[in-house]
Amino acid sequence: MVHRRTKKVTFDLQLFNQEKTERATPKQRRETRKKGQVARSTELTSAFLLLVTFFTLFMVFPIIFDRFMRFTTEFWTEIPHQSFALTDIHSVMVEIIIEGAIFVTPVMMAAIIVGVTSNLLQVGLLITGEPLKPKLERLDPVKGFQKIFSKRAIVELFKSLFKMVVIGVISYNFFASRMVYFPFFYEMDLMQIAREIGDAVWGLMIRIGLALVILSILDYIYQVWDHEQNIKMTKQQVKDEHKQTEGDPQVRSKIKEKQREISRKRMMSEVPEADVVITNPVHLAIALKYSGDMPAPQLVAKGQGFVAQKIKELAEANDVAVVENRELARTLYYYVEIGEEIPEELYQAVAEVLAFVYRLKRSKSME
Repeated sequence: MVHRRTKKVTFDLQLFNQEKTERATPKQRRETRKKGQVARSTELTSAFLLLVTFFTLFMVFPIIFDRFMRFTTEFWTEIPHQSFALTDIHSVMVEIIIEGAIFVTPVMMAAIIVGVTSNLLQVGLLITGEPLKPKLERLDPVKGFQKIFSKRAIVELFKSLFKMVVIGVISYNFFASRMVYFPFFYEMDLMQIAREIGDAVWGLMIRIGLALVILSILDYIYQVWDHEQNIKMTKQQVKDEHKQTEGDPQVRSKIKEKQREISRKRMMSEVPEADVVITNPVHLAIALKYSGDMPAPQLVAKGQGFVAQKIKELAEANDVAVVENRELARTLYYYVEIGEEIPEELYQAVAEVLAFVYRLKRSKSME
């Protein structure tokens, strides 16, 4: 008889806990945000920056061009009368710097506004120095080599190639459709040629800018998805965070038990001041208190089983009347909480009990 050995296949369930399958918790998102890890597309900022920069140039170029022509005309008109002394050269240089600043300032302001606005819209207000902290792991050549051939690096490479192809196709189609106009440049003066070339460049830049904006929006959607994948957590991480946030279950149960004990002691301290304890008669005990300045009798203590027995013993020890009323005891226990006044529908029943207690007290005092 041949005995076959059966191989036992064991699974390490901890391996499943190490897979990042859970969405990031709010705490995880806050921590990663503090580290500067946010979903952000640099392509989106660059595309809007390019589009707005060329739009600004298109708007201010006529004004700048007129100033430049006027400055050039004045310069060449006055140059025969200049002595080229140090003061003259200094004044000319100052004028050139001023004209250059006038030309550059609108473009720079537009670029700054677009850059700041684009980042604020993507990630909000985020000030952190975490990415600037020196980390020795960045000097690790192995990790650096891994980053070069990582999934993210390959995606960025394909994005760049695709962007170049799109720009190339747009540029080729644009100039191919205008090749028929180039021979007419021989019949135009220099200013008209410059104007035509400027219009062509503006039209090309608008097309390229809009194409880049569309590509960058798609890139931003990808960056959001990729960021969500990177900050995912394992089941064990979620459990550990829950323990840190909510506390260990055993500790929480001990805290709750302590709170119940404190509440029970506080409740028991009210029993000697009660007017009556209503029982059912074994399982439930409810202590009521009433004075002239109270709108309605108040439930100051209640309990069942062991607690009910303690309430009755404490009431008897402090000469508080104990009255048996099964139906009233059950209703008060299940529908009225400690510290609450009794509802209107129970006024009549409770008033009868209190009246009986007061008559009992008067009869005792007369004896």
